Amino acid sequence: MELNQIQEIAIGWAREVGKIHLSYFRGTNLGIETKSNIYDVVTRADKQGEAFLLEQIQKLFPDHAVLGEESGAHAGTGDYLWVIDPLDGTNNFSQGLPVFTVSIGLQYKGEAVLGVVYAPYFDELYTAVKGGGAYLNGKSLRVSAKSALAESVLGTGFPYDKDVNSDNNAGNLVSILPSLRGIRRMGSAAYDLACVAAGFLDGYWELALHPWDICAGALLVEEAGGIVRSFREDRGISIIAGNATIVQKIGEKIK
Repeated sequence: MELNQIQEIAIGWAREVGKIHLSYFRGTNLGIETKSNIYDVVTRADKQGEAFLLEQIQKLFPDHAVLGEESGAHAGTGDYLWVIDPLDGTNNFSQGLPVFTVSIGLQYKGEAVLGVVYAPYFDELYTAVKGGGAYLNGKSLRVSAKSALAESVLGTGFPYDKDVNSDNNAGNLVSILPSLRGIRRMGSAAYDLACVAAGFLDGYWELALHPWDICAGALLVEEAGGIVRSFREDRGISIIAGNATIVQKIGEKIK
């Protein structure tokens, strides 16, 4: 099956999971539980969304492996790996805030080749296939061309262990904030990266992410003409995203 055909299938999945999100959103039956600590939450929408994606992948692509935020690794027999976050932005979702996404990435031999990020509340569908560009609801995307931090609005976030680990991005925020036009904390890494791809954010950095946070979104940025690079090797997946100039300038301000 061609990647474009697989993408259409993944888009259908993302929209179905989005319906699950919206059926619970701002309701009273979220079933909120905590995971690694009190700040790290999961809801019924997370669990049902991932169960749906796993069922669909296993039915249509039984040889493909899967890495999911909620259920972990599922072995396959081929070279493909789906990297899925059924609800990125669960804290927002549980608070009734509308910035949350479905993130579906596909890797082939360790390289991302397909990405779908869907924000159901806004009906924003971000898509990319390796070598084919990035799109928002079918419209081609390009990263911001800004080169000065003083003209830039950046996104960032904070790790879940912020209470016990002082290496929690607060120092970076203090360092870079005076140089910026503005800073935004969206609460969904996939949405941050999608916004960088679209030029809505001029750049983004964050510490201690996971593969399911960035697999689809990083491909969006790259296919929109940007770069995503690591700036730390000792704090999980820690990345900077944007055009090459802004990425360099962010890197000079943070650690």
